[in-house]
Amino acid sequence: MIGKEEFFESLKTAIKENKITLPTLPEVALKVRDAVEQENVTAHQIADMVATDAALSARLLQVANSPLYRGRVSIDTIQMAITRLGYKLVRSLVVSLAMKQIFQATSDALDVRLRGMWEQSVEVAAICRVLAQSLPHIDKEQAMLAGLIHNIGALPILTWAESYPELMDDEAALDALVDELTPAISVLILNAWGFAETLVKAAEQSRNLQYDGGPQADYVDIVIVSRLQTKHSDQIESAADWLKVPSFLKVGLDPEIELIEIEGVAEDIESVQGAFL
Repeated sequence: MIGKEEFFESLKTAIKENKITLPTLPEVALKVRDAVEQENVTAHQIADMVATDAALSARLLQVANSPLYRGRVSIDTIQMAITRLGYKLVRSLVVSLAMKQIFQATSDALDVRLRGMWEQSVEVAAICRVLAQSLPHIDKEQAMLAGLIHNIGALPILTWAESYPELMDDEAALDALVDELTPAISVLILNAWGFAETLVKAAEQSRNLQYDGGPQADYVDIVIVSRLQTKHSDQIESAADWLKVPSFLKVGLDPEIELIEIEGVAEDIESVQGAFL
């Protein structure tokens, strides 16, 4: 069985020698993401960018008319959809659709893994958005995007793992490898994509339960707590241990109460998952 360090070095070498390529965002996703950061951008300008991608256009219209965002009037144009959803949510949706296309497998075994990883990312993103609503200094759409992209590094790791059949056959060993190496590879990808440092940091520190970035919760804290709230997480054994996690204390959840049990939260999470899955 190949060791963690040996695998990591072989993966970095494979990336350097172009034996395996880091995933790239489509041009339309990069254009929309960058446009959203400009103060003077208009819904019409973003609509023109989105309109070049039929699948993306259809998805935005679908989300704009979904229960989560539906208004009294049905939306039937891209510009109206962008106005209703807001620029930052549109950015997250554009990135999510691109990432969903990236998380495509070349084998059945890999497909199961990647689908599970994508579903986990969406669940974490949905919880991030809910948590951010109670923290005025945190942008809920930015928090959702942080949750959505924090696992992107798993893609090349799992793809390269197929080169080692004994590793693919050992589920526990592969899980441990992915969990440990994903942050570092995520940083490589997100830096290559030109994402903001706050988002890169959220991916880099997403599994660090001792992270403490200051007195106020930041996007790293939101992602850490969201991961702990998912059924996928086995990083913490009991409710009492939550109080030892700085991120949890800053977000301000009662350790005796699961987020999903709070009235209305489950519906909000399901709505966001519906929009992204």
